[in-house]
Amino acid sequence: MNKRIIRSLTAIGLLALAAGCQNVKPWQRATLADITMRADRDPIGASMDSHVYFSREQASGGGAVGGGGCGCN
Repeated sequence: MNKRIIRSLTAIGLLALAAGCQNVKPWQRATLADITMRADRDPIGASMDSHVYFSREQASGGGAVGGGGCGCN
């Protein structure tokens, strides 16, 4: 009985996750690439987030740095 419930809940969870998958057509990509879909579109909001992170963690910078993280320059 217990395994049956676990299997049912697992199946429902997998179906819920699969329902969120969507194929994007080439002509729909322009809508997804719009500026309103970006998280950093608001410079004031980004500045406020940076201030919050600095205040909580006493660290700043590193938000826009790309790299592999190996530590070599």
